[in-house]
Amino acid sequence: MANTYTQLYFHVVFTVKYRQNLIRKDWEDELYKYITGIVSSQNQKMMIINGIPNHIHMLIGTKPNCNLSDLVRDIKANSSKWINSKKLVNTRFEWQSGFGAFTVGHSQVKRVVNYIKNQEKHHQRKSFKEEYIEFLKTNAVDYDEKYVFDRRQGN
Repeated sequence: MANTYTQLYFHVVFTVKYRQNLIRKDWEDELYKYITGIVSSQNQKMMIINGIPNHIHMLIGTKPNCNLSDLVRDIKANSSKWINSKKLVNTRFEWQSGFGAFTVGHSQVKRVVNYIKNQEKHHQRKSFKEEYIEFLKTNAVDYDEKYVFDRRQGN
């Protein structure tokens, strides 16, 4: 598209179903590379990806023709299929339905990159549930807490 210039960043967050601690250190880097490949194959840019055993954060730079819901659907479907085909967990791996996505202005990219980079340290003080609710409130997202998380277990 001639004369179209954009700078579009999304901070995307989603969790393992029931917030189970299934993402293990011995294969998380391989998972992150696989997910980065999915993003790249759709002509988008992974700025950073990181997480802890029960959820991941990504900062993705997108083109204006990116349908974020489709991209996240493909990331979740293909990565869970990859995890299950490699038998990396002793149960069927699934991501929780839905996701959080928050726009990031260019001036905030470094701050968000540092936030994502320091997930382990951050979660020594705050659970995923506390973190996620804080994101929703900070970004003025209307929500009903009874629908935010699958209910089986965990924080």
